[in-house]
Amino acid sequence: MALATAGSVVGLVLLVALGEWSGLVWLIPPLAASSALIFGAPALPLAQPRSVVGGQLLSALTGFAVLAVSGSSVWGAGVAGGLALGVMMLARTPHSPAAATAVIVVAQSPDPLLFLGLLAAASALLCAVGVAVGRVRGATRYPTYWW
Repeated sequence: MALATAGSVVGLVLLVALGEWSGLVWLIPPLAASSALIFGAPALPLAQPRSVVGGQLLSALTGFAVLAVSGSSVWGAGVAGGLALGVMMLARTPHSPAAATAVIVVAQSPDPLLFLGLLAAASALLCAVGVAVGRVRGATRYPTYWW
């Protein structure tokens, strides 16, 4: 439990530090939930790198597609969150925190290239910290599988 907690803190604080250094937002709430899965339940399919990175990116893309059609609205945000689940299931990248990423995209209308780049890097960084912690952890290694 202590190692999982420490890993989560390190991963999230690294995102904050990168944000402070770059002046950009690296930590969004769904990534804190991703961190909880990576470190708290590392054997779950939802916590594997394919699902974390792929689910986050596909959900963000779903959010941008809905944003293009509906504009920024609470109705569109709700649709994007729901559609994100279907997209992740089709791609076999289920990651429940990522549905919230689609909602954020529609609600906030971020710059697509910047947002997607930061999201990919932040998701990969959390997975990398998960791998490092998994090497130290005895019983449960992370990841269980990559692809």
